[in-house]
Amino acid sequence: ERISGQERCSWSICHHQEHQLGFLPAGKQERRAALAEISGEPRTMVFHEAPHRLRQTLTDMLEVLGDRRAALCRELTKLHEETVRTTLAEAASYYRDNEPRGEYVLVVAGRERPASAMTLEEGIALVQKLRDEGMKLKEAARRVADDTGLSRNALYDGALRG
Repeated sequence: ERISGQERCSWSICHHQEHQLGFLPAGKQERRAALAEISGEPRTMVFHEAPHRLRQTLTDMLEVLGDRRAALCRELTKLHEETVRTTLAEAASYYRDNEPRGEYVLVVAGRERPASAMTLEEGIALVQKLRDEGMKLKEAARRVADDTGLSRNALYDGALRG
């Protein structure tokens, strides 16, 4: 089975869902605003970038998203195709001294789920508190799960029983 270069590039960093984002805005402020908007995205993100904008995009990604795992895929489907697994910090450092050549696909890891310092019982209590404040159970369980890394289903089930 043949798979495209972009699929191979994505597979090099993730084995789950990805979010195709295309080209980021050219302007620095707009690009940073777009990155800030997606900084909490848990899925692997796929971007396209031109060589003349790669350095600034990597710098902005590092500053806005923090240092994350990344794959830089260059010249996909062409003779000199190349995929490098790295981090945003290492990539930004490398391209400060080396000229980017060719079109790039950047595959950037999504936000890591925080390790929960909260027990499941404490999480269920927080879900109940949000429900008491008028939030629907499903939304309360989702919010607590996103904030703590606890299982949404376990929170939901525990709150139903509690």
